[in-house]
Amino acid sequence: MSAPAAKASELHRGDLLPEIVTPPPGPRARALCHQLGDLEAPGINTLYGDQPNILWREALGSNVVDVDGNRYIDLTSGFGVAVAGHRHPRMVAAIQRQAEALVHGLGDAAGHPPRIELARRLCRLAPVDDPQVYFAVSGADAVEIALKTALLATGRRRILAFDPSYHGLTFGALAATSRPEFRRPFESHLHQYLRRLPYAADPSVIADELSGGEPFATVLVEPIVGREGVLVPPAGWLRRLAEICREHGTLWIADEIFTGGGRTGHWFAVEADDVRPDLLCCGKGISGGLPLAAVAGRRDLMSSWRSPGEARHTATFVANPVACAAAAATLDAIKEEELPTRAARLGDEIAERLHRWRRFDAVQDVRGRGLLWGIELASADLAGEVTERARQRGFLILAGGPEGRVLQIVPPLTIHRRQLDAALDALEDLL
Repeated sequence: MSAPAAKASELHRGDLLPEIVTPPPGPRARALCHQLGDLEAPGINTLYGDQPNILWREALGSNVVDVDGNRYIDLTSGFGVAVAGHRHPRMVAAIQRQAEALVHGLGDAAGHPPRIELARRLCRLAPVDDPQVYFAVSGADAVEIALKTALLATGRRRILAFDPSYHGLTFGALAATSRPEFRRPFESHLHQYLRRLPYAADPSVIADELSGGEPFATVLVEPIVGREGVLVPPAGWLRRLAEICREHGTLWIADEIFTGGGRTGHWFAVEADDVRPDLLCCGKGISGGLPLAAVAGRRDLMSSWRSPGEARHTATFVANPVACAAAAATLDAIKEEELPTRAARLGDEIAERLHRWRRFDAVQDVRGRGLLWGIELASADLAGEVTERARQRGFLILAGGPEGRVLQIVPPLTIHRRQLDAALDALEDLL
């Protein structure tokens, strides 16, 4: 650990082991965090409880280098985005080519070829009948579009969501997000016709809820809960949910922002249950790292957006040309490198080891699929201690869930096996 860290220009490969040259956060990170604390509003910078954090300088593959020259293995994939690894060469080349031609367009007012190509690919991939695509600029924006589509298409106003769940923090998505800390300051302004049931609730309870009173427009669900604790539903639960929705004329929306792009061993997590949602939200892993998301929905539902005047939901940067080119290149990389298959194989190979961690007093539960795993610990304090000690050893990991007790193992699907083994060895030692 005493050798000099590679300079940013020397990070020419992304399969390296960690190298810590100064305890993080180092002096440069502390100085920059002080500037951020002065310049940026609280909560939208890299300070946690006014404590400095590291700042990323460069990332490649499964490696991240901070501003002090420390090299890490990234078990976060940048909030699940870097499914094909950070700065995948195919994606970088696509960005460079597109930047030479067209960097910005006119949103809903004028299209461009990369937009058409990406829409075509998403329509082919999405497990939705006769799909059309509605582009968004973020995952939360995609959830807004899906909810609006359900309300427009059905003429109904009630929404069913689950606890726990995370769908984003814009107003419509925030109403469906479960954590009270997010919703409480804005509660009086949120959608008033939203009901919530426990995640993976008994199907009979869901059927009773949909049968009572005013009919529901939609059920919004994460096929596997991501940020809020990595919860995997029982086998067959999604299929029964889809059947119940169909019986009641209720649309169901699959929020695959976190799980799409191959992370769970399929292009989309719903494919494990062989079910097809009415509307599917995707982003993060398909975006290549640039701000882009989308909703794939049945054509008859999407027709409800038809308007003789202005677009009813749009944004200046929607379907940005560079973002579309990056996303298309990322989809190529995922397909050609067979990353969903690799995620499934690696998940199977490490599952037995991870489940053995239940023998540790600190571990309450282990759950996951593919390369999406949650290790639930006894307390948030313990989870925070493990994440900090892991960082000191050169491994970046986040803790999530409503109480922050769940360590989330969410590496790039391209992670080298020696990097994954090194990370699991370190976590096992800490636990």
